[in-house]
Amino acid sequence: MNKKTDDPTSIEQEELRGISRSVGEIEWLLMVVVLLYHAFGGIEPDDQPALVVAMVLYALCIMGFRYANFFKHESRWKLAVETWIMTGFITWALLHSGRLESPLLNTYLLVIITSALALGKLTTLLELALIAVCIIFLGGESSLKDMITLKFAAGVFAQFAPFVLVAYITTMFASDIRFGLNKAKLLSETDELTTALNRRGFAIIADQLFGQAVRYNRPISLLVIDCDNLKRVNDEQGHKAGDNLLISLVKCINEQLRHTDILSRQGGDEFVVLLPETPAKGAFDVAEKIRQAVGATSLVLAGKHVTTSVSIGVASYPNDGDNLDLLLAQADRNMYQAKQAGRNRSVQ
Repeated sequence: MNKKTDDPTSIEQEELRGISRSVGEIEWLLMVVVLLYHAFGGIEPDDQPALVVAMVLYALCIMGFRYANFFKHESRWKLAVETWIMTGFITWALLHSGRLESPLLNTYLLVIITSALALGKLTTLLELALIAVCIIFLGGESSLKDMITLKFAAGVFAQFAPFVLVAYITTMFASDIRFGLNKAKLLSETDELTTALNRRGFAIIADQLFGQAVRYNRPISLLVIDCDNLKRVNDEQGHKAGDNLLISLVKCINEQLRHTDILSRQGGDEFVVLLPETPAKGAFDVAEKIRQAVGATSLVLAGKHVTTSVSIGVASYPNDGDNLDLLLAQADRNMYQAKQAGRNRSVQ
């Protein structure tokens, strides 16, 4: 199993690295916009030194976050801090380029879009509140008497409303994207028929749990379960009846498991159960509970009561292998021994 690809931490880090690259491009875009405005004479001579210093400091911040490797791992907190720095830089640029009359006012949209796409609704709401405070600060040349008038409030609202609309639309769009990605991820890791985990979903979780067992020297066991009469049911009553049998089998197995145990369908009529914190004897007891429960369950198919049985192979760490692949192989061999010995039994 590929730990580098399937480990949840690695997957999250890869996603954050992708988001971080996009944030970096937006940061440089902001720098280019301010630099061009300065180059085309949009800044008064008296304000140029302060803005140049700000651009230099902002560029150093970007290079520190992007290229200095101060941060071993990406995090959403790091991205949030970067958006706050962007907000500070924009506010300083506005302060020296006409305040609320400056064309650079709309660069706040870059912060909002970045936050909405990368950080979620709550952080975007906080960003909006910060930008609102900055806008009020930039309008601070007005007297207190003027600031409490409806005319001043209407002016602030007119300038701030586009930011709210962009934040709302972008967060809704980002939320829909995340929902679609999560749905696709769930479908890619779940068996459509039985809703148990599939091979990929099992690999992601099993690698993590087995790694923890090895790291802390804790017991962990595997069961490989095979249905004894699925082929006969398919041949005699059709694949729909076989599907119902598998669904019933998964339900029966789940009823014997703890919430920490992991059940997956590996394909066809073969299932694997991972039992964390379970030594060999405990795993065999669970296997026998499952076998007896399945044997006692009767399913009505096409008006007929059908019973089934399972053959189960059991393997445990560390006695049967020091990695997950060896453990699976041993449990699989034990399951075939159960088949050859007459089926409807557990072998350890």
